[in-house]
Amino acid sequence: MMPRHNPALQRSQKTPMTPARRRLLTIGLIVLSAASGWMMMIVVEPAFQRTIVMTSGADNGIYRGFADRYAPILKRAGIKLDIRGSSGSVENYERLREPKSIYDVGFIQSGTVSPKETDKLQTIAAVSYEPIWVFYRGETSVDQLSQLRGKRISLGVPGSGLLNVAQLLLGYSGVTSQNSTLLQMDAPAAYQRLETGQIDAAFFIGRPDAEMQKTLLNSSLKLMSFSQADALVQKIPSLAKIILPRASTSVAEDLPRTDVTLLGATALLVSKDTMHPALIYMLLDAARIVHGHEHYFTPLGTFPNTNTEEFPISDDSVRYFKSGQPFLYRNLPFWLASLIERRLLILVPFAALLIGLLQALPRMVETRMRKRLVVWYREIKALEDEVWNSTAPTRSQIAQWSDEIESIDANVSRIRIPYRYFQDVYALKQAIGVVRNRIAHVAQSAKG
Repeated sequence: MMPRHNPALQRSQKTPMTPARRRLLTIGLIVLSAASGWMMMIVVEPAFQRTIVMTSGADNGIYRGFADRYAPILKRAGIKLDIRGSSGSVENYERLREPKSIYDVGFIQSGTVSPKETDKLQTIAAVSYEPIWVFYRGETSVDQLSQLRGKRISLGVPGSGLLNVAQLLLGYSGVTSQNSTLLQMDAPAAYQRLETGQIDAAFFIGRPDAEMQKTLLNSSLKLMSFSQADALVQKIPSLAKIILPRASTSVAEDLPRTDVTLLGATALLVSKDTMHPALIYMLLDAARIVHGHEHYFTPLGTFPNTNTEEFPISDDSVRYFKSGQPFLYRNLPFWLASLIERRLLILVPFAALLIGLLQALPRMVETRMRKRLVVWYREIKALEDEVWNSTAPTRSQIAQWSDEIESIDANVSRIRIPYRYFQDVYALKQAIGVVRNRIAHVAQSAKG
């Protein structure tokens, strides 16, 4: 049923809302409610990610070894580490930078890729040095890469960080495919061909305690010491000069018999920048356990760290290294801390909104109550103006005014309003009385 005008409101009542406008307002409210509900579902939905997909590296390689040590640590926190093999650092980078790929995190060797701002990747931590070893055969001692010019040299496999670094180092030393035989093969094949004399030198990468490195260090092959390490580090800042101490392979046999200068790349734990902070904290805890101990090249506690500029450093990592895990994740199980944190995302702003509404509610009620009276004040004022502006009103006009003021008075008397606003009602009635007296005075004058 269409709403009717109040007959007492002759001068100030607004035109009722049209059906088209009412439909438009209804549709707008429905759309707004649906959008608000959708946003709340996104924020509140407790979709815990319990699996991290990691792109590691070659089987039996340094990155795979790291990943295998991370897995049981994360499992204790209720997180499954899904480890996927790769050819190495370059392939890991390509996998992670693809927005729609399934990969969340992986290891990337410093200096092997050229990151872009559009990659949307972040460094969680630098986790370890990756020593670069050059083993060779022959009677002549080699301490400069330029001495390998004209030789058959294995550089690593396509997609690996070792291949990129080896090519860079040889390039600075004047060793190219035009003057030497540069081959691409994996570590086991390179070792076998070195032993059988099919190649003259090979680049390897890995920790001294890795199986391949132990095999190489205990073989008859010779290990090159980089006499130009300081200059090469200046040329390639992503590398570091590191020392393999004398007798670190075998004290009893005094192997190696001198300190050996090596070059070390840095293994970076890199993730997409959308990774949940809670998972970053779990990975950092695992990295601290796996990489935080003292070893050949660094003192206790050197790794993990954020001393790298390859990719942007995760803000969560900065907070972690500054003050450790947040209180919730430090004292509660991962799933519970994550649940509470996600709930707080909606509860805190909701509480702030609720407080604001509670503070505004009394003013809103007061405004509504006063609005119910203001409409009658406007009607009275319009009537009074008409009375004052009429210089020679007729009897019928005066009678109409009298009817209107009495109708207004009757309607005001029927207004339902809380007791604390009664003083406003009676102030309105006083205004009605003033206009009534004015109409009576005009009527009396008209009779005279």
